[in-house]
Amino acid sequence: MKCELLAPAGNPEKLKLALYYGADAVYLGGKNFSLRSYADNFSDEELEEGISFAHAHGKKVYVAANIFARNADFGALGRYFGMLSAAGADAVLVSDPGVFALVREAAPALPVHISTQANTCNARAARFWAELGAKRIVLARELSLAEIAEIHAAVPEAELEAFVHGAMCISYSGRCYLSDYLAGRSSNRGECSQPCRNAYTLVTAEGETLPCEEDGRGTYLLNSRDLNMIDHLHELEAAGVCSFKIEGRMKSEFYLAAVVNAYRRAMDGDQNAGEELKTISHRDYTTAYALGENRGTTSPSSSQVAGTKEFVAIVKGMENGRVFVEMRNRFREGETLEILTPSRHFGEKVRVEDMKDAENNSCSDAKLVQGSYSFACPYPLRRGDIFRR
Repeated sequence: MKCELLAPAGNPEKLKLALYYGADAVYLGGKNFSLRSYADNFSDEELEEGISFAHAHGKKVYVAANIFARNADFGALGRYFGMLSAAGADAVLVSDPGVFALVREAAPALPVHISTQANTCNARAARFWAELGAKRIVLARELSLAEIAEIHAAVPEAELEAFVHGAMCISYSGRCYLSDYLAGRSSNRGECSQPCRNAYTLVTAEGETLPCEEDGRGTYLLNSRDLNMIDHLHELEAAGVCSFKIEGRMKSEFYLAAVVNAYRRAMDGDQNAGEELKTISHRDYTTAYALGENRGTTSPSSSQVAGTKEFVAIVKGMENGRVFVEMRNRFREGETLEILTPSRHFGEKVRVEDMKDAENNSCSDAKLVQGSYSFACPYPLRRGDIFRR
């Protein structure tokens, strides 16, 4: 089967944006039961609308319900799975065996994908899930290409999904208790406070602070690099992966558009698509363990690398040669902006001229945060296209 590009959708607008930029499917969470409680997420009504929108465009929607469930969760979970099945969700992602069993009882027609949170690292575990009826397994991020190939050879009937891009967790497949211990917010129930991104010092039992510095800002002992597998997609496919997954339900519109656009172009044969991944802010990139043992998966710096491009505005519509945008970073008349789009006008430049504000008054400075502006544009742009510089 043709490999699928799977993108995150943190809210309904991002769902449409991900599909517009070339994703074949999106994964998302409802207001409960997923591991991104602080994303906007989807109400039941928004889920139904999002699924209908995706299906109308020939795309798929997978819904995460991958928390480590407690006894009190199961009544609501059963009703939730019934709603997802009725709405036509293409699959639900789970990590808990009890939740898996409940899906089979409450919504037997709903396909089940095993979340990376289940930590599937070997062929026997993959066989276990496949024999229970799982359609797809989202592999642990700690696997090498060789290990993935072994799993595929042992369980060829199971679809294999692998992360190819985005933030990494210092803990095995995200199974972490540090946030719960330090902040009372459980990572395993979607409330991670990301304490792994903090700077730490070593303190003796007597209270003496020991020197522990990588640079003047301290040492970030648990800070993972960002995953980037854009140069190894063919190898992943050869190993048996059928779905390339991008992390980032809480990322910005610009991040989502740029990353999905880059991977879509790479999958369509663009040899230079990887350059796009430099345009967004990110931590130092890594291929994690895909190519074998890797001691360079952590980043001693707290800061992200600044992207080479700045998000200026997102297109909301076009009429009579004028493009209508919503501002994200201040820009002025006379500036030249670059277009980010899935269309053939990708990379084209536009000089901002004849700019007007939301009241249709002439304007030379777009300085109102998320304000509405318009200006002349020679290219036929669409809602979701982006201007950057």
